[in-house]
Amino acid sequence: MERLGRMDVNQDLRIRYSRQSLLPEIGLEGQALLASKRVLVVGAGGLGSPLLYYLVAAGIGHIGIVEGDTVNLSNLQRQILYTEADLDKPKADCAHRRLSSLNSHCDIRVYPYFFTSDNALTITSNYDLIVDGCDNNRTRYLMDNTARTLGIPYLYGAVSHFIGQCSLFHYQGSGGYSDLFSSLDEESDREIIPVLGAMPGILGSIMALETLKTLLGIGTSLAGKLLRIDALSLDIQLLDLQ
Repeated sequence: MERLGRMDVNQDLRIRYSRQSLLPEIGLEGQALLASKRVLVVGAGGLGSPLLYYLVAAGIGHIGIVEGDTVNLSNLQRQILYTEADLDKPKADCAHRRLSSLNSHCDIRVYPYFFTSDNALTITSNYDLIVDGCDNNRTRYLMDNTARTLGIPYLYGAVSHFIGQCSLFHYQGSGGYSDLFSSLDEESDREIIPVLGAMPGILGSIMALETLKTLLGIGTSLAGKLLRIDALSLDIQLLDLQ
């Protein structure tokens, strides 16, 4: 009876991931590889919402979420993990509940506080990749330094107005965030950044795609490149950072 139960679970997983495992670049071996991987997402807001949805749906085995904020009304315009029923509740708890209902096979661990120099290495040490879902440059410098120290890749992303950009650092010989942005702009971190709600959805989806490609080792990497999207003009640029 126990063996039959395990067979039922395996069949359920084959059906769940059948559309992507049909891709020759992934297959059942790639799906098993994703199930073994550990991804840390710092921030569960505008970028983190679509990013986490697609990573959990794709079958990554272990996902960590660092988020110390609570849900407020202005979040709902772009942070699609949350609803009006979540107002004033911790984002980490709401994200865990919503994502667990999407895929119960994914081990989701939440860290219901902000990513700081005191906890960064401890939190990140067991993960294969750190992904940027935050909204400030100070945290990005910290993620970059943590990834450099641990020797793991850091997938960067940011949105402002109609512009989104992302890159992959510390992977295949690529440099880091601090190599591209050599000094911290304290003033910009104090500003409220205007953004069209769909823009984080576009870039967060691209970042989910790049996360999966990186974990599987397929396709062309964003290492050494900066992808820049202007949604207003529909201009897409892939800039060489070498």
